[in-house]
Amino acid sequence: MTQSSRQIDLSTGTDYDKLAERFRPIFGRIAEGSVERDRTRNVPHDAIQWLKEAGFGAVRVPTRFGGAGASLTQLFQLLVELAEADSNLPQALRAHFGFVEDRLNAPPDAERDRWFDRFVSGQIVGGAWTETGSVAIGSVQTKVSEKDGRLVINGSKYYSTGSIFADWIDVYAQRSNDNSDVIAAVSTHQPGVVRKDDWDGFGQTTTGSGTTLFEDAVVEEENVIDFGNRFKYQTAFYQLFHLATLAGIGHAVTRDAAKQVSERKRIYSHGNAPHVSEDAQIQQVVGEIASWAYAAEAVALQATHPSQRAYEAHFSGNTELEHAANVAAEIESAQAQIVVSELVLRAATHLFNALGASATSTSKALDRHWRNARTISSHNPLVYKARIVGDWAINGTEPPYVWKIGAGPSRGSK
Repeated sequence: MTQSSRQIDLSTGTDYDKLAERFRPIFGRIAEGSVERDRTRNVPHDAIQWLKEAGFGAVRVPTRFGGAGASLTQLFQLLVELAEADSNLPQALRAHFGFVEDRLNAPPDAERDRWFDRFVSGQIVGGAWTETGSVAIGSVQTKVSEKDGRLVINGSKYYSTGSIFADWIDVYAQRSNDNSDVIAAVSTHQPGVVRKDDWDGFGQTTTGSGTTLFEDAVVEEENVIDFGNRFKYQTAFYQLFHLATLAGIGHAVTRDAAKQVSERKRIYSHGNAPHVSEDAQIQQVVGEIASWAYAAEAVALQATHPSQRAYEAHFSGNTELEHAANVAAEIESAQAQIVVSELVLRAATHLFNALGASATSTSKALDRHWRNARTISSHNPLVYKARIVGDWAINGTEPPYVWKIGAGPSRGSK
């Protein structure tokens, strides 16, 4: 490590058990209300507030600034535990930790330190990047412009995950004067920001997603950041969030399968034991679920290591080392997505093989595990990730570090 990098406070890890013990009582409270929130689409404002007050949003902030100094692997371990309690919560905080990670990679200066102070005080950040409708791929209609001597932002975003809970929103936009791509950190505490809970997906229903409108919302010049300076392993980082969430769902499936089997009174005449919990075939089903969940977490956490290396290498002055870590972060997160998605979706379906038709009761909401896992696994198409991994393995083609979605060219009339 160079002298210059030693002068920078890096978050390289802490005592995980001690860190996790701070939050496990909160995770327990969150888990208690998870079924009812899913059944009634009750957005978890209280749960987010508990996490904010406990300093959860600052676990990656270096200890000198009041954070926990957790490594990326430790952050995602915590997120697995949180996702087991309620898989909507990690998703709701995904944009926040992405913005935190970007500030961790920023040059050390007063502005970066102000953001650290905000994170430590409990302020959180939501996300608003995607535009729907006829917006052409590669284009963005949300603009930052000057009005009455101040910068303002105007536009409409969807999939604004976590924004309903946020003090700030990380907005992907363009400057109106030169169409350069930027990230604008916009305060939600102003009338120019309108947030709607209109996400209509069948899973992850309480993530605080939906439409966000910006109507001459004020943004400070220092909070408009050149997108080209964004941390390089961002796509891998955001994918790791999905992996941790899926791994947590896998553990929740295991928990619920074991509990439902142990409490079940009814048996089938063609079963194998007088009690379901003693039925060897049912034990096998639960054992398979537990094993798939174990593997999902192991793969998910293994995939975090290249991103931590990329973070540390960013300050090493060794560009080759940093580049190699960024490539590995993309490839390994993609490989993990392909495996973890399949394992957890299989587990969430296999759960019902251990139980009777009563398991489909909406009062139990056991279907939420599959719905949530399927929704998360749909965000970044598996087929494209598999192709990227294959192209790398065969041809050494580097993966894309940033990708976009939008309307394709017109097919014309036929």
